[in-house]
Amino acid sequence: TEHPFGHLIDTLLSEQYEERRYFNLQKLSDVRYEKLPFCMRVLLESAIRKCDGFYIKTDDVSSILDWQTQQNQAEVAFSPARVLLQDFTGIPAMVDLAAMRDALAKQGVDPNLVNPRCPTDLIVDHSLQQTFKWYFNACFSLFCLQWCSKAFKNINVVPPDINAVHQVNLEYLCQVVQEGEGFIYPDSVVGTDSHTTMINGLGILGWGVGGIESEAVMLGQPVSLTLPQVVGCKLVGTINPLATSIDIVLGITKHLRQAGIGGKFVEFFGPGVQQLSAPDRTTIANMCPEYNATVSFFPVDDVTLQHFKHTSTDHPEKLVVLEDYLKAIKLFRSYSDQSDEPQYSEVIEMNLSSIVPHVSGPKRPQDRVAVTCMKEDFINCLNEKVGFKGFHISKEKQATQVPFLHEGAEYNLGHGSVVIAAIISCTNNCNPSVMLAAGLLAKKAVEAGLTVKPYIRTSLVPGSGTVTHYLNTSGVLPYLRKLGFEVVGYGCATCVGNTAPLPESVVDAIKQGDLVACGVLSGNRHLEGRLCDCVRANYLASPPLVVAYAIAGTVSINLEIEPLGVNSEGKDVYLRDIWPSKEEVNHTEENIVIASMFKELRSRMEVTFWNRLESAESALFPWDPKSTYIRCPSFFSKLSKEVCTPQSIEGAYPLLFLGDKVTTDHISPAGSIARVSAAAKYLQSKRLTPREFNSYGARRGNDAVMTRGTFASIKLQNRLIGKTGPKTLHIPSGQTLDVFEAAERYQRDGVPLIILAGKEYGSGSSRDWAAKGPYLMGVRAVIAESFEKIHRNHLVGMGIAPLQFLPGQNADSLELCGKERFTINLPQELTPRQQLTVQVDTGKSFSVTALFENDMDVAFFRHGGILKYVARSLLL
Repeated sequence: TEHPFGHLIDTLLSEQYEERRYFNLQKLSDVRYEKLPFCMRVLLESAIRKCDGFYIKTDDVSSILDWQTQQNQAEVAFSPARVLLQDFTGIPAMVDLAAMRDALAKQGVDPNLVNPRCPTDLIVDHSLQQTFKWYFNACFSLFCLQWCSKAFKNINVVPPDINAVHQVNLEYLCQVVQEGEGFIYPDSVVGTDSHTTMINGLGILGWGVGGIESEAVMLGQPVSLTLPQVVGCKLVGTINPLATSIDIVLGITKHLRQAGIGGKFVEFFGPGVQQLSAPDRTTIANMCPEYNATVSFFPVDDVTLQHFKHTSTDHPEKLVVLEDYLKAIKLFRSYSDQSDEPQYSEVIEMNLSSIVPHVSGPKRPQDRVAVTCMKEDFINCLNEKVGFKGFHISKEKQATQVPFLHEGAEYNLGHGSVVIAAIISCTNNCNPSVMLAAGLLAKKAVEAGLTVKPYIRTSLVPGSGTVTHYLNTSGVLPYLRKLGFEVVGYGCATCVGNTAPLPESVVDAIKQGDLVACGVLSGNRHLEGRLCDCVRANYLASPPLVVAYAIAGTVSINLEIEPLGVNSEGKDVYLRDIWPSKEEVNHTEENIVIASMFKELRSRMEVTFWNRLESAESALFPWDPKSTYIRCPSFFSKLSKEVCTPQSIEGAYPLLFLGDKVTTDHISPAGSIARVSAAAKYLQSKRLTPREFNSYGARRGNDAVMTRGTFASIKLQNRLIGKTGPKTLHIPSGQTLDVFEAAERYQRDGVPLIILAGKEYGSGSSRDWAAKGPYLMGVRAVIAESFEKIHRNHLVGMGIAPLQFLPGQNADSLELCGKERFTINLPQELTPRQQLTVQVDTGKSFSVTALFENDMDVAFFRHGGILKYVARSLLL
């Protein structure tokens, strides 16, 4: 049929390339378009191009054009150009699709109908173990991914040992302008990695979604979103020459967090933007989850074009198309022409010259500390009561020194001693300047005779072979190695708990003195106990500061006035003596960070061992019953054509009674599998030794392991038992059991379950198993004061009702002890944000709001989740 916006189709003509068709938004002749923020123009182009009258309607186009009056009101559908998966969520997604094929085949339906409609890239990087260069222990998992790349259309798998997912997205996958179905159009992406937002630094609109949502997008469902407010962030002033991109990132993060821009889009403009390189911008865009923005968007400008000229030398004609197309539809930003300034929901201004070097910690990324105040702040943390910053160490114990032996030599540990120093992939490795600064600092430190104590667990996980390439080519990698910073692999490591264990003598010393030992890392995640359960204080720092604190061996130091160490001649060496100047870093960057790095990446993609692996070519996946990594999940066990109506929840017991800020780390840990856990018991029953357990992240393709790992965090605080740990009270019997064992007993007795929680339930990294696990445990609803948005979507996507206490109410104000039985009446005609009545067996009742944001949410919930909804649609 004729496209409803066919009159906007135009042709891009030039002698330098073949003609291309596109939707020319300037033909709208609508002043509203020219006043739209650039990120809203990307949404509008997609809505116009993909408008089919079913998923995306003309009303969506009208709402986006009327963004000024419709923001925070209108719900629109968005079809991104592609989907990005990392293996933590990508492998379960592939397993789910394979299981869906099985379920449809059993119903007599062609399994080949289950196929991603949206181009999807899956990057294998999160299953790293530092014990090896890369380690994805089960060959069967690799076999599964190889099968997926052949059996499914529109799937591209990037194998292990190439790059971290966000690096691959930046260096290999991003196009700015895509081409398909006879048109060129702006690149856009939704991804399951928390760093997906990094791509906005290159003018590509993208944000993170849950693994369950991503599967729906893969299968043709658009993303549903409320038109956001767009905050214009105006950058002015001149950058301090001593400030690294990390300082700029953390400065802007604090500024935007204080501005209260949660759930909004941020778009940068102003004269200060031109001072930021493309790597600087991607680094800043990467941190937007930390200040709760959905995206931080930098429109394409001359700096972006210059970046692609250095990195995309193979197809220079594409750069010409890119520039001509973006200028044709007014998606190219020119700071010299102020006549077409967009209108923003609000404008906040930041002076870049106000930024000074900081670190962040010791428990939360938002708690920033100026480097010059680090010693004073750490002592204050020791004195303060246990909380977001405090450790409550008595003054008489603050000077405690515990001697210990390591490799035949004696050392001392005290409060503030650094035992983990990690330069890892996250906020910084896309930015060559900070990595080169770390290398140049290491070079000067070695030349000055400084060393790092051997018991400190140092590591270098660049996240990209490109980073290793330029560190090696610039000659600084050997100096990093001399200080102990060996390249241990590519992918997510220390941030997600994939760090090699500390020496036993160090652990014993920490426990003996009840010491507040420290980790220093250059990532963006450092929740307490995440790096190692005996390391209580963790600080985020730029890579050169990670090296500096490793050399100092303590965070209780004022780097401005105290020496880092003493050289072989007994002379004090200060940080200022070895800190590389901005000119040194820039000179090295300009001569090393060149197009050859990106050519090297592409050549590695061609010769990887992955291309030599063999897998079956069949429509159905050949499951191996012996595999403990990949297992067919039971999500589709009751798939039928019958119309679904929500069943009321009657006589449910709370499985858990939780407080505020329960993270996805608490719900579905990603790190190592404890030897006494329910998951360990299962693996031991399969004749595996503890050495073979690997991590929860590596076993996300096995529902039996992941269900047993749900709520297995040692930091879980459950009010039903009054202490920390992965235990709960089985209320009918009064026994304290593993959470899984209690849920299993409830399910055997046919008793539905709910969870009671406080504020910000499900915050932290996006994890599909944080919803899949509770679903398989029999949880029907979560009643909380508030939810993290992506996790709320996950719950809906698995058919679990996210129910919110009314404003001013919570479990305490309603005098709930958590041992009651709850009945929740679900009407057949459920509507978005409907108030429901919860009846308690004590005779009380209270109201909650069902957080279904739109009719699609209700449909997903009625069908038992997104996967069943899509499967039933194909079945019908």
